[in-house]
Amino acid sequence: MKEVMSLHDVDGDKPIYIQIADWLENAIIDGTLNADEKVYSQYQLAELFTINPATAGKGLTILLEEELVYKKRGLGMFVSPDAQKRLRTKRKEQTLRKLVQDLLLEADLLGINKNELDKMIEKEREYREGEPT
Repeated sequence: MKEVMSLHDVDGDKPIYIQIADWLENAIIDGTLNADEKVYSQYQLAELFTINPATAGKGLTILLEEELVYKKRGLGMFVSPDAQKRLRTKRKEQTLRKLVQDLLLEADLLGINKNELDKMIEKEREYREGEPT
């Protein structure tokens, strides 16, 4: 099993089982966990994060209910073939859209016009790519 990122960036206000589901979703999105690859078991997750196995199981159940993972009897859970694509679409349509709405609301409140906002976004992109202006 591949090494997966830690939970340290996850919002502490969320229930732990939601944090586990988010953590696994992020691993699928970034390619740490690939299509048809075995996912951590609830017991592995419980040991990894020092939590109750039932809590870890609830996190896995979220992904199972969303059909992002599937069960192979006696073998465990595996990443669904289209999970990465579906998660990217879901995050783009829900999470990213909400962030853009909040950004535009804040920009309007501060009187920042489209050109200024575009420049701020471009500057941040350049910074992230290691080319600060």
